[in-house]
Amino acid sequence: MLTGAWANMADALDAPLMTEAARPPAVLGYKVVNAWPHDRGAFTQGLILRDGFFYESTGLNGRSSLRKVNPETGEVLKHETVAREFFAEGLCDWKGKLIQLTWQSGKAFVYDIKTFKRTGEFAYNGEGWGITHDGKHLIMSDGSATLRFLDPKTFQQTRTLEVTYQGKPLANLNELEYVRGRIFANVWQSNSIVVIDPDSGRVTAQLDLAGLLSPEDRAVGVDVLNGIAYDAKNDRLFVTGKLWPKVFEIKLEPTDLLDKPHQLKR
Repeated sequence: MLTGAWANMADALDAPLMTEAARPPAVLGYKVVNAWPHDRGAFTQGLILRDGFFYESTGLNGRSSLRKVNPETGEVLKHETVAREFFAEGLCDWKGKLIQLTWQSGKAFVYDIKTFKRTGEFAYNGEGWGITHDGKHLIMSDGSATLRFLDPKTFQQTRTLEVTYQGKPLANLNELEYVRGRIFANVWQSNSIVVIDPDSGRVTAQLDLAGLLSPEDRAVGVDVLNGIAYDAKNDRLFVTGKLWPKVFEIKLEPTDLLDKPHQLKR
């Protein structure tokens, strides 16, 4: 039933039409399915789940690393130290390789996913924050409101996408994950994950995770929410943060928002 200002047709007709771009994003809830231990010393910048293992990129100069982690125990199974002059950032996989960004060095490293042997690198302009892929392109954030799409063979930029929240550019886009045809992004210095339409750049939904960590966990010197991993095979979503003691598996509510996978326009 319509109430208030929308209670009668006259008011409805007089009200300004809301453009699609300015429409408020849907509000997502969540429930915690499980929680697993996470290295309190890991300054998480990128997180993915592949073949039953977490692969994690951690940051800070002199502490940056690439890791393979047992999800259930938090045990680091493989570890590659990044040279101290680099501050490691986002991470994604591509056809048997891992791609790890660096913050202000304008350089990404490419590793063999099994051995962690570095097999290549590529350069980019500006900063590197988060990276994911849609099956055809690498998608990269740099802390601004603009996402860059890269050719995964040449690493050349093919297009950009401005991300907007109710019609206004949304900056500080950080860690990225491609989930059922949409781009999920941590927003730096916030407790939010936003869901981005990859065609229009519009934020269509928002998830507030402010209450995810308990007061006891927050008391140990944690940093911001950062780290999204998606298990596409089993439709499972995982989140963590920098220096967090736990990785959480969460289930989004309502689920119907993602019931119909978004089909990219080409």
